[in-house]
Amino acid sequence: MEVLIQKENIAVNVEAKDWQDAIRKAGQLLIDSDHIKEDYINQMIDGVKELGPYIVLTQGFALAHAAPNKDLVNQPSLSMVTLSDPVEFRSPHDPVKVVMCLACTDKVTHLDLMSRIAKKLMKENIIEELTKCGSSDELYHVIND
Repeated sequence: MEVLIQKENIAVNVEAKDWQDAIRKAGQLLIDSDHIKEDYINQMIDGVKELGPYIVLTQGFALAHAAPNKDLVNQPSLSMVTLSDPVEFRSPHDPVKVVMCLACTDKVTHLDLMSRIAKKLMKENIIEELTKCGSSDELYHVIND
């Protein structure tokens, strides 16, 4: 099994009051595992404020990220949370129930991880499968299968 997301970077049924809080909660997992610094979360949020909800890639799923950054990203990584209550990003694909954070140090790694995420998202009903997971262990196995 190729591990896309480490177990410590996964959480299920997370409470978030809005889209910014959802990004913060997903990003906090990467701070806790020492993969990013807090300013990276602010950059992800600022990107959505400036460019709109471009990170909502498909129905119910957002991929939060910022430009690759060697100063704010200690280690290329991903995190994922499922939300107890979906949040609105003002996107045609709202409401969002799954938020993934992508953190990279360089463009090559960024493109590699994006490609691996895209392959996962192409699996039929994957977002529904992810949202049905009742534990971090279950989510870990679904996303890394």
